[in-house]
Amino acid sequence: MLDKLKQLIKRLLPASDDIMEQAVKSGVWVGVMNVTERGLELLLLVIVASLLSPRAFGLMGIALLTLSSLKKFSELGIKSALIQAEEDNVDDELNTAWTIETARGTVIAVILFLGAPFIASLFNEPAATDLFRVIALSPFIVGLRNPAVVYFQKSLDFHKEFVYRVSGAVAYFVVTVGIALYEPTVYALAIGYIAGDAARFLVSYIADGYRPWPSFDVDVAKKRYSFGKWVTANSILYFLYSRGDDAFVGWALMASALGFYQLAYRLSNAPATEITQTISSVTFSAYSKVQNDVEKLRSGYFQTLRMTTLASFPAAMGIAAIAPAFVEAFFTPEWQPMIPVMQLLAIYGLLRSMGATMGPVWKAVGRPDYIAKLSAVRVALITIFIYPATMMYGIEGTAALITGIYIFPMMPIDTYLIARTVEASPIRVLKEVSYPLVASLGMGAAVTYVYQTVTLNAPVLEFILLILVGIGVYVALALALMFSFNWEVKQNLESIFDALA
Repeated sequence: MLDKLKQLIKRLLPASDDIMEQAVKSGVWVGVMNVTERGLELLLLVIVASLLSPRAFGLMGIALLTLSSLKKFSELGIKSALIQAEEDNVDDELNTAWTIETARGTVIAVILFLGAPFIASLFNEPAATDLFRVIALSPFIVGLRNPAVVYFQKSLDFHKEFVYRVSGAVAYFVVTVGIALYEPTVYALAIGYIAGDAARFLVSYIADGYRPWPSFDVDVAKKRYSFGKWVTANSILYFLYSRGDDAFVGWALMASALGFYQLAYRLSNAPATEITQTISSVTFSAYSKVQNDVEKLRSGYFQTLRMTTLASFPAAMGIAAIAPAFVEAFFTPEWQPMIPVMQLLAIYGLLRSMGATMGPVWKAVGRPDYIAKLSAVRVALITIFIYPATMMYGIEGTAALITGIYIFPMMPIDTYLIARTVEASPIRVLKEVSYPLVASLGMGAAVTYVYQTVTLNAPVLEFILLILVGIGVYVALALALMFSFNWEVKQNLESIFDALA
């Protein structure tokens, strides 16, 4: 039994010279890693939500929102630039990268610690002052991590990335739940968050033997900044359109409203988030190695699009359909207001997973400016409409706005640009996503029908029944489309199984 397990792990190690095979094997590691991380997080949320109030989640959300803003506005894109670099070995640049990241983390920590009272007053939440000071430890710890973690993605060594990331998730879960059971306050979430960063810091030095030393090479910094500047711009814009709604809700409404909104987002977008991270981690590295071969880029992109939407579309549609049953089964009645927000944001997650297939291509071919410019359009539209939408309809209006802007005009623009980048037709992109969309809509309709007509008087059993119905209907519809309309995902699945054999 042990020998068979060793053989399986060896087959999954991305040691092949074939880039696509490496990407497939790495994708397995990243997929398992993200499922593990997200599973622990969702279990943590269900457990802690029964112990803490929506206000506690809102306060933690404000703290993490502030931390995220400082990190995004100071992002220099060094890691992405090193991954995108054609050179396989970038050891001579790691000390400079580490020095920059350490300085950045220290500055963020000092700003967050000293500015805690002022920041708390902006949200009219003075109780968050001490919370900000605890969270200030996070950027300092992250800045000191081993810069060689860049190789986990650059060399497609995702078995190391798995250990690195999951160690943090486990520490976060264990510490948060342990403290919350003993003393259920918002500090359980904060201390658990710091524990996750500390665990990843330790593993970064255990997993790779490189040891950084403070030094700064101006030429290296300039060399990578030409690429990194667009990553910086996109990082800022990404924060504005992905977290700007959180900031506005926290400022315009109250901490409890932000608690509902953020938890609804995290639950509804869990599959999209993990799929997005998997795509970005694996495909950016793989595309960068074939960035000058349009044919391989086009083939790789459509394979990625098929496999992504095969999994993400039914997950998102299923969440929208089962949201009422899920909240009823696992949360107290005070969490009911987040149900419609979950359903709206699940559709956003569906679109987001599709959009996530495009960014890695643009970064790999040296056009991260596409991402920044598209993000600027989204920020402008959100800025114009978020006030009236939120003030008139509350957090449901915010969720509807975020989803609606992605439906139009952003997705049509994204589709046109990615088709032009890989020298294909926009119609082909739409055709590829039509199959999983049809199957997912059919599944959503079936789940909704069962929820409205079948009553077991046991919320958890009803939730499980809906999950089983959704899986069965989607698999049946997907198989019918594969064999009736020659949906090419069938060939992609066969290739994956062959690569893992």
